[in-house]
Amino acid sequence: MITIEQLISQIEQRQPVLNKAELNAKQYLLSLEGIGNLTTANSRQLSFLSNAHYLTSLANTQAGAVLITADHRHEVPDGTVALIVAVPYLAYASASQLFARQRLVSGIHPTAVIADSAVIGNQVAIGPFCVIGEQVQIGDRCVLEAQVTVEDGTVVGTDGVIKPQVVIGHDCIIGSHVRLHAGVSIGSEGFGFAPTSNPSMTGWERIAQLGRVVIGDHVRVGSQTCIDRGAIDDTVIGNHVIIDNLVQVAHNVRIGDGTAIAAHTGIAGSTTIGKRCIIGGAVGITGHIVIVDDVTLSGMTMVTKSITTAGSYSSGTAAMPTANWRRAAVRFRKLGRD
Repeated sequence: MITIEQLISQIEQRQPVLNKAELNAKQYLLSLEGIGNLTTANSRQLSFLSNAHYLTSLANTQAGAVLITADHRHEVPDGTVALIVAVPYLAYASASQLFARQRLVSGIHPTAVIADSAVIGNQVAIGPFCVIGEQVQIGDRCVLEAQVTVEDGTVVGTDGVIKPQVVIGHDCIIGSHVRLHAGVSIGSEGFGFAPTSNPSMTGWERIAQLGRVVIGDHVRVGSQTCIDRGAIDDTVIGNHVIIDNLVQVAHNVRIGDGTAIAAHTGIAGSTTIGKRCIIGGAVGITGHIVIVDDVTLSGMTMVTKSITTAGSYSSGTAAMPTANWRRAAVRFRKLGRD
């Protein structure tokens, strides 16, 4: 449980309260147990208003406290404490971390296998059946949950959280404050093969993948996402990148700082994506192209050539009745013959 006074202190570290005088003695009496939306929150919960569309819900809320901008502070009902902040949604994001379940992992589990040459930092927790290879470095305050494998020569920065069954390949570099969720694969062999004269008879010649994966600071990678090691140069993920579940990042891809990538996206090899891009779900991006900074790709967009101008791009077809879609598909095919 956390008091409002503690909550305000936490919020102020990232987002200064604009008018603390708005808070009265209730802040010292009321304690909070969690977060709820404006409609369902009770008197022991925190809520927030980030969109004027929900002002009606604000008027009837039973929340104990609400994160809100100064413009709407007078619309908070009696009995609810108004916490005045510049950006309520951002303040809510910060506050939500105070109520998240904290995994109580400490020390090194006796079933963990750790090479003698590995360097383990201070206050590191290593869970059951983890395998830590030769010359690995794990930074201070990292938490490795069950069955994590870190192969030889890899360096992990400080304050990382690595969930169960993550595999980090050899010689990779993982920054600080990185979260890798369950089943993530970092530094697996990229999909590199050279065709023989007749692949159906003599197959494909494997190309050894000699690069690494280099991941910056404050990166989040979702469950079952794969980031392949480079063929010659490295695959590079910048700082503050967030990647959803089930994303494929191929060898030698470079992703700029602050980019967000939603689930089921596939990025082919040697493509460079700029800073602050937003890539929707199920987007397909071909290889060996460049996408500049500040590009938004809506869901199911197929990118087949470089994007040189910032902005929003789409190509997925919205759902329609099947009969209408069939007629549209016929017309589309006819256009290709003109």
